[in-house]
Amino acid sequence: MTLRILVAPSGYKECLEADRVAEAIAQGVLRALPDARVTRLPLVDGGEGFAQAMAVATGGRLQALTVTGPVGQPVEATLGWLGGTQTPTAVVEMAQAAGLRLVPADARDPMKTTTRGVGELIQAAIKGGAERILVGCGDSGTNDGGAGMAQALGLRLLDAEGGDIPPGCEGLARLDHIDITGRDPRLDKVRIEAICNITNVLCGPRGVARVFGPQKGASPETVERMDAALDRYARVVQDSFAIDVRQMPGGGASGGLGTGLRVLLGAELRSRYDVVLPYFDLDARLAETDLVFTAEGGIDLQTPNGKIPVEVARRAKLRGLPVFALAGAVGDPARIVYQHGVDAFFSTAMRPCPMEMAMAEAEAQLILAAENVMRTVLAGRAMPRG
Repeated sequence: MTLRILVAPSGYKECLEADRVAEAIAQGVLRALPDARVTRLPLVDGGEGFAQAMAVATGGRLQALTVTGPVGQPVEATLGWLGGTQTPTAVVEMAQAAGLRLVPADARDPMKTTTRGVGELIQAAIKGGAERILVGCGDSGTNDGGAGMAQALGLRLLDAEGGDIPPGCEGLARLDHIDITGRDPRLDKVRIEAICNITNVLCGPRGVARVFGPQKGASPETVERMDAALDRYARVVQDSFAIDVRQMPGGGASGGLGTGLRVLLGAELRSRYDVVLPYFDLDARLAETDLVFTAEGGIDLQTPNGKIPVEVARRAKLRGLPVFALAGAVGDPARIVYQHGVDAFFSTAMRPCPMEMAMAEAEAQLILAAENVMRTVLAGRAMPRG
């Protein structure tokens, strides 16, 4: 009987996009079992690759633009347009304009990076005739609560002297009030949906500064400054709009961009998989599968908090399917994924090496790891019964 294998990975952040990860795993599987029927289903969660994946999945198109990057320099970005929809729908990938990969390693200071380019992408979508905009929140290099985005769309975030606050989270530490009189009126005619991890909140012990600040380059001292600045932002928002955003589900997405989208642009915060996965027919593919491979750049304590491998495993387990997860790095305590439907996980790193080398070799190591896992499965199937 031909074994039906579904390869449904996310991308490796700052390294490989999901389609290349899927292809590498498929190559490894087919090395071990050439007659397997392998279905490649690269998935996105709103982060890197979101705009392209959504456009490809729907037969849409991509629009090249130049916008302000997270450190204030121009960057090339792509706006996605869905195909096959009656309502003109644009896909904004915040990582295209404000992603961590766009922040040079020696400039990773989330007190200074800005989401201004995200606002410019939204503005381009409106100018292009969008009546619905999906904003993918993920893989950010920013922590400004969406302040830069809002400024690009005509809102003014002001200090106590009435001057515009500077870019980045450090500006929020000086925020006194928000002036919406210059807000682009076209925003009121567009439905905006923020595609985000709704477990992320803005402030407090599980706030975005403390959970994600260190991976964006923040020191322990900077983390405390960021959290204090976001708390000030939340106080001003509450005073201005009577909305308490400190623990609002999804408000911490992409360094607080979720809060800015919801409060300042009127967006709806939506669980990313509720929106994204129907476009990829994951459940239908699982119904025709015997075994599942998934992957992400790292498996660790954060993986159960809305990451693709656990979402794939959860849905696969509803059908009793075995699930193997591959990762470039395995952190502590990775074993937690066993509680969420992953049957076994494997690091693709074959030897200790610098991060730059590991990223350069990631594709080849994925192929080899997938081949080894598949050969182990075949050995198990060949074991005598009884």
